Amino acid sequence: MNALSDELRVELSGLCENRAAVYGLLSRLYCREADEILLCDLRNTSFPAKTGNDKVDAGYRKLATYLSGNPENALTELAVDYVNVFFGNGNLTYSAAYPFESVYTSEKRLMMQEARDEVLEAYRNAHMEIDRSWKDPADHVALELLYMQKQSERARDALDNEEFEEALEIFARQRDFFVNHLAAWTPMMTTDMKRIAKTEFYQGLAYLTEGFLQTDRGFLASVISQ
Repeated sequence: MNALSDELRVELSGLCENRAAVYGLLSRLYCREADEILLCDLRNTSFPAKTGNDKVDAGYRKLATYLSGNPENALTELAVDYVNVFFGNGNLTYSAAYPFESVYTSEKRLMMQEARDEVLEAYRNAHMEIDRSWKDPADHVALELLYMQKQSERARDALDNEEFEEALEIFARQRDFFVNHLAAWTPMMTTDMKRIAKTEFYQGLAYLTEGFLQTDRGFLASVISQ
């Protein structure tokens, strides 16, 4: 990526902007229960009908179906489902889609294992600060997605400044983080989500996560090979 045409540079910058937006949305949805501001924003969002990925389309469709129903008790219903999906009965067994990489990649399904230390190092190397109010382990899916969001924004900025080698290095870091972390466990988590979730909202989040990560893995492989 020593040089790019202006047309391709602008296209890649736009794709990075879109990638950052989706990673940011996913991070927020996993971070904590939905609140009224989030639901209002989502209801005012026009989800794409055809993205080229069937799982992404199914995810957006399920989210839109739930939101259009506008249940009076939506906040309570979603809060209950959030706890049910991600924390279950509080025991680290197979009763929930625990949002921590260590649970899925350690032999005994324990939190605070090697994966936590590895992602912490990646965050530090990227100068990504974690909010002091954050209490969960660093290998929470919301933080891993936030890392990808921040790196996508940095790649966009590098492209806008015609810093092509910097952009390529960022894409390579994203690819490595993706392969070593997100790809290693999120398919298992989203499978559990689809099994456990009671609302179409969190079922939709599972499909959207699966499909988008599939698409973005392809994007990173393609852009690095150029």
